[in-house]
Amino acid sequence: MTTVKCISPIDGSVYAERETLSNDVALEAVARARKAQKAWAARPLQERVDLVMGALKEIENSTDRMTEELAHQMGRPVRYGGEFGGLQERTSHMAKIAADALAPTVIEDSEAFSRKIMREPHGVVFVVAPWNYPYMTANNTIAPALIAGNSVILKHASQTILVGEHLADAYRAAGVPEDVFQNVVLSHDTTSALIADNAFDFVNFTGSVGGGQAMERAAAGTFTGVATELGGKDPAYVRADANLDAAVDGVMDGAMFNAGQCCCGIERIYVHESLYDAFVEKAVAWMNNLNLGNPLEEATTLGPMAHVRFAEEVRAQINEAVAAGAKAHIDRMPADDGGAYLTPQVLTDVTHEMRVMRDESFGPVVGIMPVKDDEEAIALMNDSQFGLTAAIFTADADAAEAIGQRLETGTVFMNRADYLDPALCWTGCKQTGRGAGLSELGYHALTRPKSYHLKKA
Repeated sequence: MTTVKCISPIDGSVYAERETLSNDVALEAVARARKAQKAWAARPLQERVDLVMGALKEIENSTDRMTEELAHQMGRPVRYGGEFGGLQERTSHMAKIAADALAPTVIEDSEAFSRKIMREPHGVVFVVAPWNYPYMTANNTIAPALIAGNSVILKHASQTILVGEHLADAYRAAGVPEDVFQNVVLSHDTTSALIADNAFDFVNFTGSVGGGQAMERAAAGTFTGVATELGGKDPAYVRADANLDAAVDGVMDGAMFNAGQCCCGIERIYVHESLYDAFVEKAVAWMNNLNLGNPLEEATTLGPMAHVRFAEEVRAQINEAVAAGAKAHIDRMPADDGGAYLTPQVLTDVTHEMRVMRDESFGPVVGIMPVKDDEEAIALMNDSQFGLTAAIFTADADAAEAIGQRLETGTVFMNRADYLDPALCWTGCKQTGRGAGLSELGYHALTRPKSYHLKKA
């Protein structure tokens, strides 16, 4: 028996500790989920929707718990109030579209034939959730999976282990049967063994590229569907016709919110040479207005990174870049302790030879490069192993769409960044992984098609 510990980035103390389940106990949990799923799927769709929305209400009634626990677990400042706004938007949208998204596709309904395609739940859906947006990323799959008639087993990241418990408490209080939604604490070995044993009917993983590879290796030969959202190195391009002030605000907020710990956060910026100097000046001023400090204090706008080892990787990328000729523009802030509290940084004179412009940073650092035109910007934006989102700041919507069609990415933004629209498919390409979350396509991913070809007597 091993334990999982959440080390709080606030002060390095052990904030929570839980024992992992043995393989046998985990298999028993899966068996209960599989047994309970049939009765759950047999319930009317609206009843499942109402129960999921009831869980959302339970979380709304405990947002203070959400906000405080997030600050302690992963360092998000309490001034931002947790994640309920985004959680509500996404869950409500998926509830709203459920009936249409899960409705049969009728090909023919005549005196001679009934031909249609129905959507059936996979069965037991396994959700492996990350720590950076631990409520929203988990519930992006949990809510539609349950609504579609699946049972769900959640394994949350050790850094946000209490989020899984909060979600389980909410679903249980709303009336979702305990075996239909279970929160479990598992070791990596047990997780891989369960997947390899074909315990699940669908796996949804959000996390690192290495973690996604481990999931796919474990599932090899089982024919279990595996959806992944992995690394990112999302670019922003500021065209010559962009509103400069709006671009600075949009890009820098997209790069620095949540201490840069966002799957779709901006990590590299390309600015038309005519705006470059002004953009850099304003971006540096924007960054210097951030207040790095204890996330429990209302004045703090930038908290610590979730773990010292994450901050060490960002520091390493910054130091390597500076040693290779990059210029760092932000002086060390007083709260920077050399550990989880990390001074945010703007780098110029960067190149794609530097890791800070190539590898995922997942922290409060961004490199800025000048470009002479759209062609150069497109080439640099596509020069990445990742492809989650890309943002274009411009006054020309036609140009943005034309550029977007040439970008290797899952989402194209214009004049905004770092936002997940639940009506649109959340997806990526290249080493960002493969999958379809939210939107109607999210329901298609969480169900399987079943065809009916009925010849009438």
